Amino acid sequence: MAALNIKIGPDPRLDMAKFANMAKVREETIQATPAKEVSGVFPINENAKALHPDFLELVIDEVIDRGCAEAKTFVLRRPDGAPLPYFRAGQYLSLKLPLDGSFVTRSYSLCNSPKEALEGRYVITVRANPGGFVADRLLAELKPGDKILSSSPQGFFYYEKLRDAKQVIGLAGGSGITPFLSLASAIRDGIEDFDLTLLFGSRTEDNILFREELDAIAAECPRFKVFHVLSEEKKDGFESGFITADMIRKYAPEGKEYSVYLCGPEAMYRFLKPEIAALNLPERLFRRKLIDVTKTPWECEGYPQEEKGKTYQITVRQGPQECVIPASADEPVLVAIERAGIKAPSRCRAGECGWCRSRLLEGTVFIPQENEMRRWADVHFGYIHPCCSFPTGDLVLEVPGEFF
Repeated sequence: MAALNIKIGPDPRLDMAKFANMAKVREETIQATPAKEVSGVFPINENAKALHPDFLELVIDEVIDRGCAEAKTFVLRRPDGAPLPYFRAGQYLSLKLPLDGSFVTRSYSLCNSPKEALEGRYVITVRANPGGFVADRLLAELKPGDKILSSSPQGFFYYEKLRDAKQVIGLAGGSGITPFLSLASAIRDGIEDFDLTLLFGSRTEDNILFREELDAIAAECPRFKVFHVLSEEKKDGFESGFITADMIRKYAPEGKEYSVYLCGPEAMYRFLKPEIAALNLPERLFRRKLIDVTKTPWECEGYPQEEKGKTYQITVRQGPQECVIPASADEPVLVAIERAGIKAPSRCRAGECGWCRSRLLEGTVFIPQENEMRRWADVHFGYIHPCCSFPTGDLVLEVPGEFF
């Protein structure tokens, strides 16, 4: 057999002379290329702007009074009726609201099907919040025709097939039903591909929010089921008491993996924390809409009790401007900033999105563990999220200018 005569030269990728000369050759090529004027519209940029606008100018098209639930539903559209940015079922809008000469932001979950965004329709629901800063004013004052500024859809409380099980047990309480109504609608419309069993906690039968809508979806879509849990009544056809680990196991698919989604008021989160732990679910199978910042920080683990009821001063630096404002240790720093009429960026108001990220130059704050979502680098270099940080002394804070 004759021997093969094969010559193997050096791998051009290992030619160090060419590698060292690469930058020079590239620059010469760039300089030798005639400049072309950039003009016209680029579809990719137009699509990005349509899907992720900096803000949306909306008008209230309809207000629906929910009656005994002490809630109202607001239907929002563009002034020209054009399609709205698409969203994932479970996401929220952050509304920018004029209040007493300043602006505040509040987030509300979208409660309609994502397909309605393409029809130019967003739907949110606001429930009464006695003693709150904004909700009761919205319920009393907003009316059809009023204009409102909104973010594009935000948040991470949505189904993800790479992470979540095909079977989902939803736990809702009060106005925490709104993202689940959107999820159920998306399943009905064939947008989402999973099975949802919802345990919905209400005080009484008359207090159930969106009962007719939920029952209608369940009747139409076999992949969605809803079971009502009444905390203050015992009635046939309803669970009674509070949602527990045993109740979740009762409705969970036998012998199959399942995810648990949770959205509700602060008291519900506190009660369900040990119940969820008792299920021994892998961390990836438990999802909760980030809890709103507590109104009673002194009840949180790690809170320095001597701070309760104290008042401090915050020096707010925003560009060339500087002002000193009072701040209660019982309220988040962002609330103090807004009360002083300072326009500061914010969206989720729960520590998740980082939109209000500000640099703490001096002083200390308390951050509830469930709202501590800062990146390691932000912790290391002294940045805080004012929306979930409570002052524990005088502060000097560098706040970015608003850009929505």
